[in-house]
Amino acid sequence: MAIFLATKICSTISATGTTKGIKRFHIEDKLQSRSNVALPSSKASSSRRHALVSVGTSLVTMTFCYGLSPLLVVAEEKETAEEEEDKGLIDAVKSLFDPNEKTKSGKVLPKAYLKSAREVVKTLRESLNEDPNDNAKFRRTADAAKESIREYLGNWRGQQAIVQEESYVELEKAIRSLANFYSKAGPSAPLPEQVKSEILKDLNIAEESL
Repeated sequence: MAIFLATKICSTISATGTTKGIKRFHIEDKLQSRSNVALPSSKASSSRRHALVSVGTSLVTMTFCYGLSPLLVVAEEKETAEEEEDKGLIDAVKSLFDPNEKTKSGKVLPKAYLKSAREVVKTLRESLNEDPNDNAKFRRTADAAKESIREYLGNWRGQQAIVQEESYVELEKAIRSLANFYSKAGPSAPLPEQVKSEILKDLNIAEESL
């Protein structure tokens, strides 16, 4: 607003000053030419000098104001950028304290649920893709998957806020398939490729909704 007023004032001063100076010079010259009695030399010279000074002052004012125009534009752009930066910072702070988050599909779900579900997808996928011949590494990834599944089910199983979500449904399918297989084949049985592929497919679908 201050920049806009400064620009407007410069424009007004320039236009008004220039117009008055030129008009005065023109009128006095016209009056002198029409007069039958010539003005005394010193008085005419003084009048012309005063008119020229008025015009000169107006031109200086115009030059000064127009010279400031680029600086005013730069200042205004800087002010706009700072306002946008402040808005982005405020939005980030609000997001930090917001318990919900927008998913890839555009739905707004609890952040805690999304974090837990993403952890299940990550750890279970790593466990399924791990080489079973590397016993130490396989056990480590399997334990991480068990822990994330246990936490997920303990906090979110049956919660009305998310039971209808596609991510929840697909994770339930993946966990159920895994549990059904090991309950029948035993905890140390190798997982068949067909069962593994079905579980990975369910995980991929769930991830797209998170």
